[in-house]
Amino acid sequence: MAFPDRIERSVTLTSAPREVWQALTTAEGLSAWFGERASIDLRPGGAATITFAGGMTVDMRVERVENPTVFAYTWRLPDLPEDDPRRTYVEFTLEPDGDGTLLRVVETGFAQLPIDARRETYESHREGWARQLAVLAEHLDGA
Repeated sequence: MAFPDRIERSVTLTSAPREVWQALTTAEGLSAWFGERASIDLRPGGAATITFAGGMTVDMRVERVENPTVFAYTWRLPDLPEDDPRRTYVEFTLEPDGDGTLLRVVETGFAQLPIDARRETYESHREGWARQLAVLAEHLDGA
């Protein structure tokens, strides 16, 4: 069996798609649930960064912006050297669901990673998305 290359998660949020979009695509929104500090140039090819607890900063590149339904970026994996071109691709899809939003996140690109880091990185991101989507739901419910 080949190594899994994608992580898929879905969550139904009580917030409207425009509120979820703001949480995903603005520095203020990302800083509130995903990291301690964020910056984003919201256009295809735009640069973004997320700084997590402990000070680790991850560089990102905005790939797709289809307001208010699709937002995607690639990001550098911190276990790889800074000049390594490999990135994973993260795509959020938002669909109205009654008064709320069905949010799907898919991250792909793990099979290209070095064999010695692949499983640990995949598991870290798999667990991370479950945790972070719960934080997002909690943040939006409290907004």
